[in-house]
Amino acid sequence: MDTQKKNFFIIMFTNFLVAGSTTMIMPFLSLYIESLGNFSDEYVQRWSGLVFGVTFVAALIMSPIWGRIADKYGFKPILIINGFGIAISIFLMGTADSVSELFMIRLFMGVVTGFIPTSLAFVSSQTPKETAGKTLGTLQMGSVSGTLFGPVIGGLMADAFGFEYTFLITASIIAVAALFVVFGLHEIKRVKLKDAHVYAPKTIVSGILSHRLMLNVMIITALIQIGNFSIQPLLSLYVAELTESTAQVAFLAGITFSATGVGNLLFARRWGRLGDSIGYEKVLGFLLLLAFVFIIPQAFVTELWQLIALRLLFGIAVGGMIPTTTALMRREAPIEIQGEIMGYNTSFRFLGNIIGPMFGGIVSGFIGISSVFIVTGVLFVVAFAFLRYTLAKPPQDFEDVLLEQELKNM
Repeated sequence: MDTQKKNFFIIMFTNFLVAGSTTMIMPFLSLYIESLGNFSDEYVQRWSGLVFGVTFVAALIMSPIWGRIADKYGFKPILIINGFGIAISIFLMGTADSVSELFMIRLFMGVVTGFIPTSLAFVSSQTPKETAGKTLGTLQMGSVSGTLFGPVIGGLMADAFGFEYTFLITASIIAVAALFVVFGLHEIKRVKLKDAHVYAPKTIVSGILSHRLMLNVMIITALIQIGNFSIQPLLSLYVAELTESTAQVAFLAGITFSATGVGNLLFARRWGRLGDSIGYEKVLGFLLLLAFVFIIPQAFVTELWQLIALRLLFGIAVGGMIPTTTALMRREAPIEIQGEIMGYNTSFRFLGNIIGPMFGGIVSGFIGISSVFIVTGVLFVVAFAFLRYTLAKPPQDFEDVLLEQELKNM
């Protein structure tokens, strides 16, 4: 097996471990907060969003920094730091004695969060533009498979053994994934030409802000994440409302989480391959509208099976969004600054991760959890409008925009 193929399978396997482990805690995060004291429903809902979202505040700031370091020293060191850092943080979450302590641990975790986005950037940087969609879609099957099994296993473990034990197992598995990277991954160093252009951080930021497609795709990335994450911390509470028996709420919430993962798993590679064939912009626009169609009815379900079926269909739609936007970044960005560009794109993802849970928590606290689905659907339509506006304008070459901004900054 050649090095590139071996690296791909290692990244795919470690993504499976990391995604599966981190999503183990998602179905019961709000229930864990509830167990830390005698709180009202409104308090639990608001703090569920805050605790879930705060991790991404530090991650938003750090992503471009890690990306620029990766362009200089390689992606492998960043993956190692992320892996062990996340493992330590999740272990500490199981020792929290208060909501405020849990909040601070999640904030600290944000500094080293980003294993899966960094692995996407790693594979993208070593993949030809012509097949980026299919490759990234295939890679996503690793993280999605983990997302599929993680919530179910986490829900069962939480019901059977308690929250603290589940945190310990989660941290241990992520540490194992980091060890696979340490001993198994061999990064193929990019050969840098002597006359390769070196862009200053200010030039890159100015270039992104001046390039319509790049900027709007990053904004769309944030809107996608807001849509995805606005309901996730509240899903276990929504499941509890739909079920009469509360004996296995964590397990049932895990099943509901996993339904989205099944849809992702079935179609992620297909959407990526279709993007390679007919264009990423066309596929992305279609998926945004499809997500809108499948998320609105989730606000009106009366039975759990209805919610699970709609989450499955919703997963089919969102499964191709991240590979498609990442492939767009890969197509537009010069290879010398792939890491930093991916870092900024990841920052927009984390911005959506921050806003989504907080927004969902606030909306649900005032007008109910079901209303979050409706607001989320509107966000997908807004993202589609951004994309259509961008495509209506004349195309721009990103390298030309960078050189133009460099001259302005001189």
